[in-house]
Amino acid sequence: MLSHATRILVIVGGLNWGLIGLGTLLGGKWNVINMLIGAWPMLEAVVYVFVGLAAVKMVWPR
Repeated sequence: MLSHATRILVIVGGLNWGLIGLGTLLGGKWNVINMLIGAWPMLEAVVYVFVGLAAVKMVWPR
């Protein structure tokens, strides 16, 4: 279960960073996480922390 959630969080984070990069290159603001929950900055920060922890879990050796 944790592995599945980890994969989903890393995929969401990767897609979000890709869209941020494209938005920067094309002159837009395409931060999907911010668009969805930007009204709650603390919740947005928690999502970013979970995405980061999921990435660490994926690279940390077992």
